[in-house]
Amino acid sequence: MFIEYSIVSQGCHAATAVLWKHRDDERVRSYTNNLDSMHKVVLETKNEASLLKMAENLKQQGIPFHLWTEQPENIPTCLATVPVMRSELGDALKTSN
Repeated sequence: MFIEYSIVSQGCHAATAVLWKHRDDERVRSYTNNLDSMHKVVLETKNEASLLKMAENLKQQGIPFHLWTEQPENIPTCLATVPVMRSELGDALKTSN
C-alpha cells in the first residue's frame, strides 16, 4: 500500500510544481480560476527511459512540464504538463519503449 501512496504523492508534487512554475501561463490561470471543474488524465509509462523520452518530446514541442525526480534516490518518477487539450499534445506522450 505504501508504494501506491508514494506514487500518488509524487504525481501531486509534479502537478503542483508545474502549476507554480508556470503560474503566469494563460492556460494555468484559466485552469486554476475554475477549481470545481479541474480535470486530469493519468497515464502509465513502462520505465524510466520512456518517461525521459516523453519529457524530451514535450520539450521539443514546447509544452511546459515538470519532471519530478524523487530524492534522495535521484530517480525521475513522473511528469506533469500545464493544462493542455489532448489535441495539443500530439504524439508527445508516445514512446517506442
